[in-house]
Amino acid sequence: MNNHQFVLPGSYKKWTLILLIVGLLTIVYGFFAFDATAHGGHGQNVAATRFWAVLLQNSVYWLLLVNASMFFICVTTMAMGGWQVALRRVPEAISSVVPILGLITFIILLCIVLGHRTDIYHWLDAEAVAHDKILKAKSAFLSPGFYITWSAISIVLWSLLGRKMRKLSLDTDKNGTMDYETGKAWIWKNTVWASLYTVFFGLTVASTIPWIWLMSIDPHWYSTMYSWYVFASTFVASMSLIAIYIIYLRSKGQLEYVTDEHLHDIGKFMFAFSVFWTYLWFSQYMLIWYSNQPEETRYFVDRIGTAEKSGPFHGIFFLNLALNFLGPLLILMKKATKKSWTVVTLTAVMIIFGHWIDVFQMVMPGTLHEHAELGFFEFGSAAFFIGVIMWGVGRYITKNSLVPKNHPFMKESMIHHT
Repeated sequence: MNNHQFVLPGSYKKWTLILLIVGLLTIVYGFFAFDATAHGGHGQNVAATRFWAVLLQNSVYWLLLVNASMFFICVTTMAMGGWQVALRRVPEAISSVVPILGLITFIILLCIVLGHRTDIYHWLDAEAVAHDKILKAKSAFLSPGFYITWSAISIVLWSLLGRKMRKLSLDTDKNGTMDYETGKAWIWKNTVWASLYTVFFGLTVASTIPWIWLMSIDPHWYSTMYSWYVFASTFVASMSLIAIYIIYLRSKGQLEYVTDEHLHDIGKFMFAFSVFWTYLWFSQYMLIWYSNQPEETRYFVDRIGTAEKSGPFHGIFFLNLALNFLGPLLILMKKATKKSWTVVTLTAVMIIFGHWIDVFQMVMPGTLHEHAELGFFEFGSAAFFIGVIMWGVGRYITKNSLVPKNHPFMKESMIHHT
């Protein structure tokens, strides 16, 4: 190990391998034990539905989480932000997992759609669509052709645009010190590519992708806030993962220019977007509760039940609020806690788990209905995706310098103070 080149400790490799093996064995076990090829839902084969619903939940959550780290890079690039340069290679490393998780997610989505899993997506049932005016009206985009095509385009462009941004960053390590004109041209090129990524991110994660991947599980229900809600959930979880890796690498003697001030700013993002997520959560819930329209309230009845009887997801629904609002609000409100490496680590873990629960309650009530399952299979499957992220991040940070050498804003980041 030298100043900027990291060698993975044996413990990191060991835990990566353990998570991958446990996760893979869990998924293989679930495939056979739950008879995943059988048609599920509504008493036919709930276990098969559970298998595909869990894979959908985990693949979508972890993919959008790692993809949001590139969004962080791009928006700070467009804002001409210099403070994050010292830690930039961390979100770069996390975003490098997008192509891998994107491929895994796409395979799972293909299996669901081409496998005609109407227990996951009701709109796959052609006969039901023909006799349902709401589903028929949405059939232009809730169809296998559009779903597969747009999913493929989204994942490919996330991967390619993210790769371009990482390549531009790594070029600074090889091209030497930049003079004023060279640096200005390089910054402009970064800004252009960051803008392209941000626009496409807005067209996908901030709008269409949550509609077709998640909201279409409940195709008769809709919310104009849903995509922003999903974005806020995955972005704050991504910032939490960035914080965990920063703290881990600092504990190993890396990221020498990252200080408490940088961690404080990451903590601000975690705090601010926890509040933003809660604003969307409350606004969506309050407006639907207040209007009391059956086609809208059905979504929440499935999750918390009625005044007469609590639903099976009632506890998970409010656990979600406690983990993702009350916890971050009370812990990160003070400046001192946002500069505490221990407190930020524990809060980041809570937020990542909390928003995993958030996506869980987006997916499961619409697929499993009255069968609320949260056990070994759910956590074991998540272990596989966490292992993939650890493997991908580890691969990136050992191949590349953890300090963006010759970056025009490096000095600004080194002297950053809030």
